[in-house]
Amino acid sequence: MVSLQTAENALKTVYLDVVANQLNVKSNPLLARIKRSSKDVWGKEIRKLAPFGINGGIGAGAETGALPTSSANGYVQFVAELKNLYGKIELSDKSVRASQSNIGAFVNLLSDEMEGLVKASAFNLGRMLYGDGTGLLATATEAGVAGVVKCDKVNNLIEGMLIDVYTGSNKATQTLKITYVDRVNKTFTYDTNMFTGSIAKDDKFYVQGSKDFEISGLGKIFDETQDTIYGVSKTQFKWLKPYVSTGEKEISDILIQQAVDFLDMNNDSQINFIACSSAVRRAYQEYLGAFRRNVDIMELEGGYKTITHNGIPVVADRFVDDDAMYLLNTNDFTLHELCDWKWLEGENGRILQQNPGYPTYSATLVKYAELICDKPCGQAMIKGIKSTVTNPFKPTSI
Repeated sequence: MVSLQTAENALKTVYLDVVANQLNVKSNPLLARIKRSSKDVWGKEIRKLAPFGINGGIGAGAETGALPTSSANGYVQFVAELKNLYGKIELSDKSVRASQSNIGAFVNLLSDEMEGLVKASAFNLGRMLYGDGTGLLATATEAGVAGVVKCDKVNNLIEGMLIDVYTGSNKATQTLKITYVDRVNKTFTYDTNMFTGSIAKDDKFYVQGSKDFEISGLGKIFDETQDTIYGVSKTQFKWLKPYVSTGEKEISDILIQQAVDFLDMNNDSQINFIACSSAVRRAYQEYLGAFRRNVDIMELEGGYKTITHNGIPVVADRFVDDDAMYLLNTNDFTLHELCDWKWLEGENGRILQQNPGYPTYSATLVKYAELICDKPCGQAMIKGIKSTVTNPFKPTSI
């Protein structure tokens, strides 16, 4: 007979490894290229020595002359706090009891819950990789009207997402639930029964309870408004500043190669991964077609297929801004983690806990991790790339 203990055992022994693999390898092509390590994790923090420059104790001299003066490698210590990543499922007592005599129905019940958890977690992990750690999803460009809000961007939003609304530093008392995202007009609709407050121009949106608690993604590395990263000053250590190209421009192999060559020649960094928006990728494909060049296809870990630039994969990701392209050496990135994905256990070792006052049981998946880039100056971002389509999501008439 199926019971809560059966569900516990299935979550621990059957689903955990599968879910961990899907989130670590198959949730995002960039994440699949980043190594994971528990090294340099000290308590709740990551403390890591990052080398820069070279050993200065080299030189040439006379046969009987003085030997070169020794000069050790340069190091700075990166310090970052582990971020707490959670994913939660919920089962009603009624649904469990209804499937007690039907193992097939029970398996379907658990599988549906886990599939939803993986989908939501993969979406948010991918989003965080390109974020700045603040968790900012979007900013209202107009006041909300009848439950509809116009934003500066909607690529970080999805139906069902629960978000916090901030007016300046003040957080609204109610949580907002997105019911529909209009990606053509950059608006979203929310449940007005759940959120009864008003939305003003310049209000900001964050995932529920996540403001300033997310992992430090690419947005943190390329943030030119902040002087410090991983507790180290960019002003003092200028090698922490990455390559950034701004201004409106057309996509071309020369534009990409210029950034690749700069990083290779000046920072000894070999680019092995390029991420861009779908609009930029289409512009690049059109550029290749205009010059009748073959489009090479590469298959990445996790089953992703993509076009390439001189053997470097060019991956379109929904979380990259429409006019942007990132050129990365993924060998410089490490996802430092206290442990892999685990179920949060109660005092009795149970992972399915009854929600106080409700006939439901919940289980929480947890991971404590932070993303560190050892060599920010070895990465590049190109902004202002013109798209061939004004609105990439708006279909053209036939």
